Amino acid sequence: MTIDLREARVLLTGATGGLGHAIARALHAEGAVLTITGRRAEALDALSTELGATALTADLARPEAPEELLEQAGPVDVIIANAALPGVGQLTNFSIDKIDRNLAVNLRAPIALARGALPAMLERGSGHLVFVGSVAGITASPGGSMYSATKFGLRGFADGLRQELHGTGVGVSTVMPGFVRDAGMFADSGMRLPPGVRTVSPEQVANSVVRAILRNKGEIVAAPLEVRIAAKLGSLAPAVNAAVQRIAGAAEISAMHRGAS
Repeated sequence: MTIDLREARVLLTGATGGLGHAIARALHAEGAVLTITGRRAEALDALSTELGATALTADLARPEAPEELLEQAGPVDVIIANAALPGVGQLTNFSIDKIDRNLAVNLRAPIALARGALPAMLERGSGHLVFVGSVAGITASPGGSMYSATKFGLRGFADGLRQELHGTGVGVSTVMPGFVRDAGMFADSGMRLPPGVRTVSPEQVANSVVRAILRNKGEIVAAPLEVRIAAKLGSLAPAVNAAVQRIAGAAEISAMHRGAS
């Protein structure tokens, strides 16, 4: 069963950033009734006014936050788990507190939100859960072990949950952006890509989120062809992928990015 987004009640996390803004606007254009969330109230104010959305502040690193957020939002037809922390750098440079925070925001919170919303969705026989992942959840790179851990986990969770919910009327999708320009972690990093590797816009990712819901797609890789091919090959042959990245100097590029950030 697919969801009609007209008048659908949608809860969107991570709405304070540019990618969250693009997703919110795309959903609003489809007629959705939005509840947008983030850690900073002031960053939500203008967007909530523009879209007529309900704004709720939440720090998803807090264990209680997902349950509290669902209570405040009320009944929802669609949840889009977009909030995430970067988690870029050598593992030895991460404190245990930072590891816990990355795991909480990127992985535990989406799982907890899904767990909390599912009983009502199953009772209605309709609903949709969208998890915004990354190509880093398909293939890993040096300096991204922590981020990939959360995004690999999110993809596996969503895949298993989609199979669990088959035939219930509740859909599950994972949208995995490549390198997003103008907004988000890659854009904020100032990192340069090798020649021939293209980016996608926040609006393209947002359109993929809408398409995933309307067509009940299990996975969408929101990236140009060359990035999709590289991610697929990296998944099928991780040793070859690692060798190619060493030749391309991926570790050095990652170290330069960390030094500049």
